[in-house]
Amino acid sequence: MNRLIINRILFYFGLLLAIALSSISQAAPIIKIEIKDHLFYPSEFSVPANTKIKLLIINNDPTPEEFESYELNREKVIIGNSKAVIFIGPLSPGTYPFFGEFYPKTAQGKILVN
Repeated sequence: MNRLIINRILFYFGLLLAIALSSISQAAPIIKIEIKDHLFYPSEFSVPANTKIKLLIINNDPTPEEFESYELNREKVIIGNSKAVIFIGPLSPGTYPFFGEFYPKTAQGKILVN
């Protein structure tokens, strides 16, 4: 092989490696939310604007709960003693309420986006 072909192969390999590494380093931040006694913990938290977020929701209650938010356009049932993942964002600055559909009077929270 001549040197020009080898240099091109190395260049494209390096480019692909750089793209792969940048996507790994830009993984979505994880926010852990627990459900216990039909309450969300934490019930309020902040996340950066214009960033995709991974919500890890752990239901410590024996009964199911549905994470719901009209503003986030998300709803997901988390059966008792299990966990679920919900991706949100990127979001504009503001306040995004969420609640538990099965216990809406107690299971309430909000996401503050700065």
